[in-house]
Amino acid sequence: MSTSGKVRRKRTQRDYNMGFKLAVVDQVEKGELTYKQAQDRYGIQGRSTVLNWLRKHGKLDWSTARHTAMSKLEETPEQKIKRLERELEDERIRVMVLDGMMTILDQEYGAGLRKKYSSELQEHYRRKAKSV
Repeated sequence: MSTSGKVRRKRTQRDYNMGFKLAVVDQVEKGELTYKQAQDRYGIQGRSTVLNWLRKHGKLDWSTARHTAMSKLEETPEQKIKRLERELEDERIRVMVLDGMMTILDQEYGAGLRKKYSSELQEHYRRKAKSV
């Protein structure tokens, strides 16, 4: 049985020159690529090779956990918008679940947990909504 195609030889970190390592680290730290995208793009086989380069040669502190490595002060506007959109969607889902629970409680147990506005308040809000 013969194998066709190229035979991949295992590479070590010593096979990559320092310029290449620094270029990859720079791209990851600038946010152009994630470390996994860099692995795929440049054919780096080791799972933690790029992370090791980031720890050794990078300017950022990559030793901390992922969520604490970048504070909210270091976010770009695009990253902040995406984060806030995710948080908003999570809140919408949370409100839907709580609203559904309240409806079930009211229907099945007659709990009456929802606040009922007085007729004066309802009328006030209706007038306010119409004037806007």
